[in-house]
Amino acid sequence: MDFFSSLPKKENGRKMERTLSIVKPDGVRKNIVGEVVKRFEKSGLRVSAVKMVSLTRKEAEGFYAVHRARPFFGSLTEFMSSGPVVVMVLTGDGAIKKVRDLMGATDPGKADPGTIRRDFADSIESNIVHGSDAPETAAFEIGYFFNALEIVN
Repeated sequence: MDFFSSLPKKENGRKMERTLSIVKPDGVRKNIVGEVVKRFEKSGLRVSAVKMVSLTRKEAEGFYAVHRARPFFGSLTEFMSSGPVVVMVLTGDGAIKKVRDLMGATDPGKADPGTIRRDFADSIESNIVHGSDAPETAAFEIGYFFNALEIVN
């Protein structure tokens, strides 16, 4: 498989976009992985890759390296390495924005009703899900967890 065969195809004339989402340790502990995936799929997104992993602190620090200078970096990486997470590649028209809209605001108290974070999250940090915020971020994040052979459609 070459690099180009792993890129999203056009569907009905629209370029399909890929993004990464993570069900964080609190979402796995609450046993709502299926509910999160169901919401993504109901919105028209396709799961193109999925797996459960347990991040070491060092792996979490590598993933969130962009936030290294922020005051929450230590507690975030500790939290993300506190239990298994479910990482997935989602594909669809406008996937990045769609996932971010479905997740809701980082602070669940400020998230819109019906969003994942509003419905299930406990705090800004224990907020159930992560989603890439831009195409460049998505490319890095997808590559952090998946190789081209693990991603379909």
